[in-house]
Amino acid sequence: MGHTMIEKIIAHNVGREVNPGDIVTVDVDYVMLDDIMMPFIVSKFKEMGFSKVWDTEKVVIICDHLVPASQVDDTRAYHISCDFAAEQGIKNLHRSDGICHQLMTEAGYVKPGHVVFGTDSHTTTYGCVGAFSSGIGYTEMASILGTGQLWIRVPSTIKVNITGKLPSNVMSKDVILKVIGDLTAAGATYKALEFTGDTVENMSVSSRMTMTNMAIEAGAKCGLFAPDEKTAEYCDIELDDFQKNLKGDDDAVYEKVINYRAEDFVPVMAVPSNVDHCVPISEIGDVKVDQVFLGSCTNGRLEDLMAAADILKGKKIAPFVRFIVTPASRKVYTEALKNGTLDILLDAGADITHPSCGLCCGRTGGILTDGEVVVATNNRNFLGRMGTNKVNIYLASPKSAAMSALTGKISAAV
Repeated sequence: MGHTMIEKIIAHNVGREVNPGDIVTVDVDYVMLDDIMMPFIVSKFKEMGFSKVWDTEKVVIICDHLVPASQVDDTRAYHISCDFAAEQGIKNLHRSDGICHQLMTEAGYVKPGHVVFGTDSHTTTYGCVGAFSSGIGYTEMASILGTGQLWIRVPSTIKVNITGKLPSNVMSKDVILKVIGDLTAAGATYKALEFTGDTVENMSVSSRMTMTNMAIEAGAKCGLFAPDEKTAEYCDIELDDFQKNLKGDDDAVYEKVINYRAEDFVPVMAVPSNVDHCVPISEIGDVKVDQVFLGSCTNGRLEDLMAAADILKGKKIAPFVRFIVTPASRKVYTEALKNGTLDILLDAGADITHPSCGLCCGRTGGILTDGEVVVATNNRNFLGRMGTNKVNIYLASPKSAAMSALTGKISAAV
């Protein structure tokens, strides 16, 4: 009997065959600690009696949620992050270099087949390169820091098979929103989502990142794409035999298989205030937009910024719309600056911010107030996420976000 991707990754890690439901202890390849959780991680680490992390090379600390500080107490997390790194001799410390999930693959930490945990739910992102990555709490993270291990239950797998060519106005964000809408917010709880088919094979790694990033919004333990030559180029490696075979077998046992035709996808939005409330934009109606947000670990990559720039080139956004653009990292910012993308967005009326979590986590860079409508490319539209609990958040692709900024109302790219 064959195996799914997640079964192969875990089996390779533990050195024996595994099946869904098995309880195993994995050796961790990398951990990601973000600034907002650092005070709790360090406190619990010391409470557990640890004095030294198990492997300084495998620990990555990223200050991204609370930089630059918007509240006085935010600086505490920054100082604790830096002090812990100095105390432990951790060299993998990023201060305002970008959003954690962008950096973990962009900076070359995560590779296909790795087992990675992070103190943020969207750690599932790294499945874009074929890694098992998942979010955990600060107590679990403290225990990993001391031991290098974590016990898990082997997830069962839902296979999402997509074939065909996507319409030109549809992006991978539309695809994953539709999948989440079909599965519901709890439909993949503690399961792996394995994305297959020629549609996803033709996607860039950046597009795949958008989908694995949002796998958690269906409750998934992880989202996975089989590594290929695009992955190898992105990770700057040559795939070894294990990585080349890191795909679901034809005779693997899946809990469920969902099939889609790419041509059937249309531009959609997740409407307030649930991510799984996915609606074709053509059915939403005439809704005035106060603000548009292009960025986050979901859609702040160069490809996303360029998609918006293609729509806005030589045009101006609606005069009453605030348009905030947040590149996902310094590298993305620099590339978008060099190729003229930022110039196009600036000329259209955008405000370009520093690379950080910012508005997505409701901390800085464009908080909204009662009754306002924001079209955003991030991953959650929960009540109170980006301002007061009376802000209406619509989640969209970069193309639809740009079109909404241009027209001043909820609009789909054409």
